[in-house]
Formats: sequence, C-alpha cells, structure tokens
Amino acid sequence: MTRHKWVRAARQKVWISAVVAALTLSACGGAKIGDTSSASTAGDCGEFKIAINPWVGYEANAAVLAYVAETELGCKVTKKDLKEEVAWQGFGTGEVDAVVENWGHDDLKAKYIEEQKTAVSAGSTGVTGQIGWYVPPWLAAEHPDITDWNNLNKYADLFKTSESGDKGQLLDGDPSFVTNDESLVKNLNLNYKVVYGGSETALIQAFRQAEKNRTPVIGYFYAPQWLFAEIELVKVKLPAYTAGCDADPEKIACDYPDYDLDKIVSKKFADANGPAFQLVKNFQWTNDDQNVVAKYIAEDKMTPDAAAKKWAEANPDKVKAWLPKS
Repeated sequence: MTRHKWVRAARQKVWISAVVAALTLSACGGAKIGDTSSASTAGDCGEFKIAINPWVGYEANAAVLAYVAETELGCKVTKKDLKEEVAWQGFGTGEVDAVVENWGHDDLKAKYIEEQKTAVSAGSTGVTGQIGWYVPPWLAAEHPDITDWNNLNKYADLFKTSESGDKGQLLDGDPSFVTNDESLVKNLNLNYKVVYGGSETALIQAFRQAEKNRTPVIGYFYAPQWLFAEIELVKVKLPAYTAGCDADPEKIACDYPDYDLDKIVSKKFADANGPAFQLVKNFQWTNDDQNVVAKYIAEDKMTPDAAAKKWAEANPDKVKAWLPKS
C-alpha cells in the first residue's frame, strides 16, 4: 500500500471508531424479566408471549409467527425485547412462551431444559446459522492472504483503532450474542483486541462504510443476514471446527460450527399443546425466506407486521403447512 493510502486509511479508521462508538451508545439494551412494557393485540385463542432477541433475523421469525398467530388463529400476541439468557429465564416465570431462533446454547439447554425443566425444544426452524470473522471485499481483493488466520498478525497494525490501542481491532456486535472471539484471540496468539460495537446495526454500518470508503475492518458476522445480498463479505478461514473443540470455553481455538437454529418453548406452553404451540412446532422456513423478511424490516423500513403480511400473502402454502391440523 502506498504511503498516502496508509494515511487515508488511518484517518478513516478513526472515523469508523467514532461511528461504532456512537452506534454503541444508541444500541437498545433490552428489557429484563419483570418489566411490564409490551405490545399486544386481542384475540380468542389464548395468550402467546414471544421473546424478541436483538437481531433482525430473529425479528423476522417472530414477526411472521406473530402475524399468523393473530390473523389465522386469533391469538393475543405479546412481544418482549429480551437478551438471550434473560429470555430463557422467562420460561419459569410464565413471562415467555417461545424463543424462536436459538443459536446453540448448550449451556442454557442444560440449565433450563435438563436441570430446571422449565423449557423444551420445539424443533428446527429450518434455518442454518453460521458465525465467523469477515472482511470487506475490497480488502480481501487487495490482500488475498488476509483471509487465512495464520496471516492476521501481519496485518494487525492495519486494524488499530483508538479502542484497540496497540493491537488490531476485531469488531464484535452485541456482547450478548454467541461469541468465542476473546478465547480465539487469546488461544490463537493473535495481536488483536475484541471491541464490541454494541449491536447488529453497528456491525452492518461498519462493514458498509469499510467497503464504501475502502477502510480496513475485520469483524464478527453471521448468516443468514440480508446484508450479504448487498456486500459479499469474505470469511476468514479459522482452524477447522471438529466435534468437541468448543467444549471448554477457555480453550477454544477452532472455528464456529454450523448451527441448526431451533425453537425453545416453555414446558407449560408445550404441555398445554394449544394452537400457538402447534404453530411454533410446525414453523419452518429457509434462510432465503428469513432474509427477505429481514430486509423488509431493516432496509425497506417496513414495520414487522407489514413485512410479515407481505411475505405471508406471497407464501400461502407455507403458512398453511404451519397451521394446526383439525
């Protein structure tokens, strides 16, 4: 890289740090179990309480399930913004009936399904999740070897920001998201510091600006995600995942597995076996389906209800397959 490009990159990295910091301050912190604020609509099939975890793919699942529950089953739907583990706490208190996109969480399954017995699995959503480290396309094209973790220390100076100090910055999202990144940095002996942008929005904005302005960014990201239709982010190759390589959180030095994203519901909700539970149990769609609805919400600025209505009206056969069998 020529000297003037390095100067420009340094200036723009400071700007990106400021953007991330601003977005962190504006990110929603989520509610707590016991809060009374919620949004609900009237119906006659009983109450259906859905947790809303803080990423738009989850919100797409919840929006479509809520829309179908209301319009087809007449349920009274209550949505509550909750971080992941906080949502699972709600199974025991009766404040949450369903978590509709779970990313692994063997620890939470052990605690709430096996030990406390307040939750049960309601099967796959049909969506496959992937987590990893990504760089913008321009950076991968200019430095092809940057997509191999073995070469990351060579580029650490390129990713320095005011938040990361004398180390390269590895940008993560919401601290509540599933992440092994701090262990990976430590155990792979990488000269990087994990910096939390605070939200999915912060990650998207950072990658967008990095591609637009040709600024260096490396960060945590995941699929399904509608942004991949706009920017073909390039995944960094980490040491291959093998069964059990992530068993000890302190010793993780391997890539993330593929996740069969599933649904978790309260045991009481499942045992009642009402129409809303049957809908959740039957609900399955694809990564592409989710991305369509997520884009409606995040990029096209439709309300979740309007986004769900648009998708449901275009996919009546899929919706019909989810409905309880008479």
